[in-house]
Amino acid sequence: MYWVWMLIVSLIAGIIFGPLARLVLPGKQNISLGWTILGGGIGAFIGGLIAKAFGVKDTPGLDWTQYLIQIICAVIVVGVIAGYQSRSKASA
Repeated sequence: MYWVWMLIVSLIAGIIFGPLARLVLPGKQNISLGWTILGGGIGAFIGGLIAKAFGVKDTPGLDWTQYLIQIICAVIVVGVIAGYQSRSKASA
């Protein structure tokens, strides 16, 4: 049940972290809002796993370190998706 809850929370976090990732990335990203949210959700999920592995999630209160890790992962994932999308459009 923990993994299902983590997936749901990650997708909800993707609504916030995806657009934040696009703001941090330089240049224009030619990806849709859906891909932005999905990329942010995947990044939030991966960041949550990394935070759990380092024991960050076991702290009381708000986990700002976990959020920072999740945003960094979201930036990476959204950047990869944007790069893939731009390469596939350029070759078409």
